[in-house]
Amino acid sequence: QNSLLMNVTFNNYSDPNNLKFEEIRIYGVTREITSVTVYHNDVVQADPLSISYDSVNQVAVITGLQLELGHSYTLRWEQNLSIKERFDCYPSPDPTREKCEQLGCAWEETPNPDVPPCYYNSHNPYYLENLHFSLSGVVADLTLDSARIRASEASTTPITTLRLEVIYHLDNMLQFKIYDHANSRYEVPIPLNLPSSPTNSSQSRLYEVALQIQPFGIEIRRKSTGTVIWNSALPTFTFSDMFIQISTRLASEYIYGFGESEQPTFRHDVNWHTWGMFTRDQAPTYKLNSYGYHPFYMALEEDGNAHGVLLLNSNAMDVSFQPAPALTYRTIGGILDFYMFLGPTPEMVVQQYTELIGRPVMPAYWSLGFQLARYGYTNDTEVSQLVDDMKAADIPHDVQYVDIDYMERQLDFTLSSRFAGLPALVNRIKEEEGMRFIIILDPTISGNETDYPAFQRGVENNVFITRPDSNEIIYSKVWPFLPGVEVNESLPEQTQIQLYGAHAAFPDFFRPSTAEWWKREILEFYDNPTNPEKSVKFDGLWTDMNEPAAFSNAALDGCRNDLLNNPPYMPHLGYRSEGLTFKTPCMEGQQYLSDGTPVRHYDVHSLYGWSQAKPTLE
Repeated sequence: QNSLLMNVTFNNYSDPNNLKFEEIRIYGVTREITSVTVYHNDVVQADPLSISYDSVNQVAVITGLQLELGHSYTLRWEQNLSIKERFDCYPSPDPTREKCEQLGCAWEETPNPDVPPCYYNSHNPYYLENLHFSLSGVVADLTLDSARIRASEASTTPITTLRLEVIYHLDNMLQFKIYDHANSRYEVPIPLNLPSSPTNSSQSRLYEVALQIQPFGIEIRRKSTGTVIWNSALPTFTFSDMFIQISTRLASEYIYGFGESEQPTFRHDVNWHTWGMFTRDQAPTYKLNSYGYHPFYMALEEDGNAHGVLLLNSNAMDVSFQPAPALTYRTIGGILDFYMFLGPTPEMVVQQYTELIGRPVMPAYWSLGFQLARYGYTNDTEVSQLVDDMKAADIPHDVQYVDIDYMERQLDFTLSSRFAGLPALVNRIKEEEGMRFIIILDPTISGNETDYPAFQRGVENNVFITRPDSNEIIYSKVWPFLPGVEVNESLPEQTQIQLYGAHAAFPDFFRPSTAEWWKREILEFYDNPTNPEKSVKFDGLWTDMNEPAAFSNAALDGCRNDLLNNPPYMPHLGYRSEGLTFKTPCMEGQQYLSDGTPVRHYDVHSLYGWSQAKPTLE
């Protein structure tokens, strides 16, 4: 490595003109060459050398050489690894020199605490073989070089053989996918609007793809400008059961997206920042993962062209920026399934992205009006008076909400005695004022009631998340209060929940039986079949707490799979030391896709809200 051997194997010719090699160009040089040493018969030559480096084209030029024909030489060079090129080899908390060197990485601390002190100093250990090219893409095997395996724990031991697929779906969109073809792994079950057949004409494609054999890397260029928009020939790539990592160089520092978390600017700061993604009931706070999950970014290239990148992976993950500029993905499950959109304008990138994942729903016209909601309405009289006061004050008022206050002890599909007049109130403001009304629904259902059809029918239809290979429902504490207890409302809210909270079960909205159960409960609250006067004629539903949220970590009787709840690599999430079950149920929870395939909550946690939205919309 970093050397050039020039061996004369046969020489019976003496050149009368004393010809010499004076210049050598080295292609594919990813870092600047800082010094070159020339040896002849193991003796250092004192040639006055000059070195230049073109970082855009990755070419180094060495001039001033005096390499005579007919002689053997060795050239060795040193490369400068600038701090901004350091790829973090120990992204877990509390790195030390000992931990770092056990992984076979280099250790050097700097005055800047954001710069990783433990960094890779060798290539990634995978190489490509068995490449098959077609007009519509490439298929190849990714093989682990056994001589270059790095130290790792059991669940992060690299998989020895992987499959790479590159598919040219459209002129402006391609996919590349890396997975274990010998063993089935979880893949995101959300349907995409993919074209029926890939494009097979290279003439009109906006991109070109080049594969680096060893060490493995993918390079994607914009054909019209030559700009490299993806280059993963970097030291970080690894693929194991519970730790998958890949990096890419970025075309510029103009990067937007990823979420959900509170970010101080729309444009990302690429100076050593890491962002975690895993849905959580977390109010917006800097660097803390919050309600949504969006592993998508848009980049503006230096010339103003735009492209977008989606990683279709729903496991807990984080993304790290560094000023190279470069980006590193780390996810703890699933596969790598990337989609790239070539734009070339930001508007076109968004159109191409939403063409794939689905367009946003067109909102109802009335929902564009003034909407009013808050937690803590005392009774229906207060809401009625509020509507009248808004009208008297001449404030346009289009939509009124009620939070969980309207429910009996926060039980879905019930009416509190304090809101017994809500059905009539809803009918009045709709008829007299032309307004609309929205109620809240939480996903969790109390299991402590003696006569609660929503729970009873849920049990009959097997709708709740259970422990693996069992009918045992996983319970936590969320909103519903226990029956027959007097709640001390002077206590802090969280204390009330811990003292009086019921056993709350989480519906598994992926199951068709759950979707039908949920729709029935909603319809019967809208059209009460036993007491029509109690029908609440709402116009919209506010689905809350579907991260899914819990007010006590994990389960009431604990979790039983520590590996899933506290994985070997814990992404950079809020309250990292608490594990994945902070404010949410156990990761080993068993769920079932619509085709009956069992999946772990560990894999589909961040899709819970999506899975609830579909039957709710229906």
